[in-house]
Amino acid sequence: MTHAPATPPATSPVQPAIPAMPVVSERVRALHARMTLDEKLAQLVGYWLDQGGEVVAPMQGEMAAGDEGRLEEVTRHGIGHYTRVYGTRPVDPAERAAWLWTEQQRLRRETRLGIPALVHEECLTGLSAWKAATFPTPLAWGASFDPDLVAEMGRVIGGSMRELGIHQGLAPVLDVVRDPRWGRVDECIGEDPYLVGTVGTAYVRGLQDAGVHATLKHFVGYSASRAGRNHAPVAAGPREMADVFLPPFEMAVRDGGVRSVMASYVDVDGVPMHASAEYLTGILRDRWGFDGTVVADYFGVAFLEVMHRVAADRGQAAAQALEAGLDVELPSGNAFLEPLAELVRAGTVDERYVDRAVLRALAQKEELGLLDDGAFAGEPPAVVDLDSPAHRDVARRLAEESLVLLSNDDLLPLARWTAAPARVAVVGPNAHRSDALMGCYSFANHVLAHHPEVSKGFHIPTVFESLGGAFRSAGLPQPELVHAAGCDVEGEDTSGFAEAVAAASSADVAVVVVGDHAGLFGRGTVGEGNDAESLELPGVQRGLVEAVLATGTPVVMVVLSGRPYAIDWALDGDRRPGAVLQAFFPGEEGGTALAEAIAGAVNPSGRLPVSLPRSAGAQPYSYLHPVLGGPSDVTSTDSTPLRPFGFGLSYTTFAYTDLAVDTEVAADGTFAASVRVTNTGAVAGADVVQLYGRDVLGSVTRPVAQLLAYRRVALEPGESAVVTFSVPTTRLAFADRRLVRVVEPGDVEVWVGSHVAATPDTDAEDVQHTTGGAITSARRSEKRDLPGTATPRATLVVTGDTYEVTVADPRVVTSTVV
Repeated sequence: MTHAPATPPATSPVQPAIPAMPVVSERVRALHARMTLDEKLAQLVGYWLDQGGEVVAPMQGEMAAGDEGRLEEVTRHGIGHYTRVYGTRPVDPAERAAWLWTEQQRLRRETRLGIPALVHEECLTGLSAWKAATFPTPLAWGASFDPDLVAEMGRVIGGSMRELGIHQGLAPVLDVVRDPRWGRVDECIGEDPYLVGTVGTAYVRGLQDAGVHATLKHFVGYSASRAGRNHAPVAAGPREMADVFLPPFEMAVRDGGVRSVMASYVDVDGVPMHASAEYLTGILRDRWGFDGTVVADYFGVAFLEVMHRVAADRGQAAAQALEAGLDVELPSGNAFLEPLAELVRAGTVDERYVDRAVLRALAQKEELGLLDDGAFAGEPPAVVDLDSPAHRDVARRLAEESLVLLSNDDLLPLARWTAAPARVAVVGPNAHRSDALMGCYSFANHVLAHHPEVSKGFHIPTVFESLGGAFRSAGLPQPELVHAAGCDVEGEDTSGFAEAVAAASSADVAVVVVGDHAGLFGRGTVGEGNDAESLELPGVQRGLVEAVLATGTPVVMVVLSGRPYAIDWALDGDRRPGAVLQAFFPGEEGGTALAEAIAGAVNPSGRLPVSLPRSAGAQPYSYLHPVLGGPSDVTSTDSTPLRPFGFGLSYTTFAYTDLAVDTEVAADGTFAASVRVTNTGAVAGADVVQLYGRDVLGSVTRPVAQLLAYRRVALEPGESAVVTFSVPTTRLAFADRRLVRVVEPGDVEVWVGSHVAATPDTDAEDVQHTTGGAITSARRSEKRDLPGTATPRATLVVTGDTYEVTVADPRVVTSTVV
């Protein structure tokens, strides 16, 4: 039986029947008053010009075709956005800037209202344009635990964008990792909402300091897609949404002042986010006070019809999205133009919803200077350097800080050897492949994959190419280097094993570089649309490592990946590499950073922003689990990760002493916690001091541990520093049984640990934070068998009545280092 599609109501309980108009300037009000319906709708859509047959997104060819020859026709009523002017195919930046200035001047001159287009681009790992610097992927930002450096990166990226006439960047991604099988993990910052929020907000501030509007992605719940599948439904309850997925966005809105938010593709409990007034209006605007623009993810409005099937046609899809609070359809206007105009003219959709969105869009253009008389009146840049020494300096420092040393049986650094190695075998599919250093939203993997004849346009040395210089940086004689790929990232071909084994057999040490190839929609092992059923290394890479191990040559294993893999055999096995380094797509300076860490010129200081999984079957997993969510004797499966959140070794050692925590704090107050950290080793290094806590009792189940604060501290040998945190009690807030976020009175245990599993309950022999004694247990509990140190727990008493959190409460921890 065929049923007629139901038409959802035009309004929802959280949205008034008559939409409230945003507060805007007199100039914007006057401009809006002059607009026809067609001119209004034109400001609410993008146009993906200059595609030249390029397809870099699913359904792009069907839904967003465009060419520059039609511009006068397409823009006869004006245009809201130009989509990916630089980021669709390889174009010379200076030449393209000259075209863009001319085109913007044409819009000012030839359209009735003279409004320029807002130009948006991807900028997740740097500006997505030919010849532009490629920075570490966001998972590496999280591994650095360094918001200040991420903000510096944002300013450098934003400066390049503004120079080229780009106004809005589609980043950062604030999705909290829940399942490493999801292909878009490499676009995320980590599994802890506070880490995601602080690092992501820092990027927002950096980008917007340069005059470019950041866009938060993907609001909200996208990373909880069922079974780690892209575009899958989300079954998260309202408490998980409130306590895990929403806080990073709230921080970036309230603390970062972000100007744009992008809706996510998913439905949450059956309601598509692109049509959710509860989230796009009720939470984002009414509760948090967001006053910027909400944009669609590419084709997200059309997906209400073709994927979610809650709309009978594009007109209904447009009406649902617009009434829910979405302002701009991207990347084109196949729903917000003719289909929506027809409904407005028929009286089915109240034009005041259009007015609300247009006022927001015009206010954004005013804020960006696009309504000023002098907009694009000058000349475009004649010479553009998108990969300057300043870009490379930031890229290098962030790559170095993001490297995570997972194990080390006194093999690294090679500079500590009594005699430097004379011959080094550098093997593996990622040892001499520059694409392996970049994430899926890098221009190289996103666009140049379709143009193999075009050079990358910037310098990105591989690990193999970087090792010679790294030995010199470490004060060592340069060894003979020999390379053999051994196998591809994917596939079952083992014919190259013999060459790799021969190379390793003749060497003093073998560096085996394995991991991922980032791509999109089946063109890689990780990235958008590249979800995984298994968390084993792709292809035959494990077999390659084991074949090299069988030679008896000491092995350094480097994992260059966009997700954490289940590598228990490499960390806990009887025959395992002497050291394992994890790098999450560290960008154009990543090969150099890795080589210098191996040689000893760089001391690894990254910490895991995600738990290192034991198996795919243990997913989804988060360290933020209650007692019931951890390992126990009533199940035969073990969810305990191989390495926990916050874990990372160093070439030196650190000790924590003198923890001091306020004994009590009012439920609506702020408490202080301080600890002395000392570099007890022989070389300089940086530690990430991590403050954890847990509610002893709660009205709902609470995590066994929660990150409350963190601070990166660089120390010389023997040097100490006292780190003091000022922590608002709202860091302890959660949604109670009424789904109201509260801080409850009661006891809270607080401690400092080198990672989340380093607690005062760890056995005494495991408490030393070492550089890498052998870890031999094939199965461990969360509190055993890992190098790490922690302070004794301090008990903080939260006093007073239950405190209901309001939007005026602070979230960000402040810290000092003395």
